[in-house]
Amino acid sequence: MNAVPAPLAPRIAEIVRETGETAITLRLDLDGTGQAEIATGIGFLDHMLTALARHAMFDLRVEARGDLHVDFHHTTEDVGIVLGQALRRTLGEKRGIRRYGHAVVPMDEALAEAAIDLSGRPFLVWQVPFERPKIGEMDTELFEEFFRALSSNGLFALHVMLRHGHNAHHVAEGCFKAVARALRQAVEPDPRAAGAIPSTKGMLEA
Repeated sequence: MNAVPAPLAPRIAEIVRETGETAITLRLDLDGTGQAEIATGIGFLDHMLTALARHAMFDLRVEARGDLHVDFHHTTEDVGIVLGQALRRTLGEKRGIRRYGHAVVPMDEALAEAAIDLSGRPFLVWQVPFERPKIGEMDTELFEEFFRALSSNGLFALHVMLRHGHNAHHVAEGCFKAVARALRQAVEPDPRAAGAIPSTKGMLEA
């Protein structure tokens, strides 16, 4: 008779980070229902983080105050840093999870692909060209900075590719949704893993 896996402990992290450029409070629940309360002062970033939470099925609360009078760079990057730290904290030793995630998401004419390995080794491959420099007031180059901060602080390999598409809003949204879906798959408990660390080394580097 097969043993019933023990229920997961709550995978929740709360982080407060304050610097001379930003002040961020974030709460992440990996096993939520996709609820989001986001207030970064950057409307489009709020929209993308809300989409990420919904499609990853994370409950996510973010409150950020940053030097937006300078530009949006520090706030965008620092939110990525804190979200990555929260992911790392909630996953712990990563026992019993799937580890890998992959998703391809269409957004009208755009098609975005994301692949994730929660390996403990940070790396970002970003192959997402934008045809215009801004979406509203947000620089499109900041999306790469967000995902680099996320993967570097979450300690995972992340590949994001745009297969095709030209509408900048659709491209960005497709990327966030693809990463969200890949994350949801990667952090999901594997019922066949019986709490084992998903590595032949017996550990995933921290």
